[in-house]
Amino acid sequence: MSFPLSFRKHRQRDQVRQDWVEERLREARIVVADVVHHSDHLQRLACNVLIQHGETPAEREDARILLVVLEARSTGRSFQQNHDPEDRR
Repeated sequence: MSFPLSFRKHRQRDQVRQDWVEERLREARIVVADVVHHSDHLQRLACNVLIQHGETPAEREDARILLVVLEARSTGRSFQQNHDPEDRR
């Protein structure tokens, strides 16, 4: 008994999609592991990928915490730029 052609296409597409997701996860883990050499924007993207698709609850939670830290850091930076006491002189 052979499977209909459409079933085989879905399985191939699912496998390609899974490979793509695994590659994005690998890239996200690389970015998060090397925080110093990547922009905050790229870090936020990597965290969002790990939050959505991370393998373990611990990995997803760590990515969520890092995202909170990045957001707090960028908010503080923009606040300092907009409210610099030196500008008032």
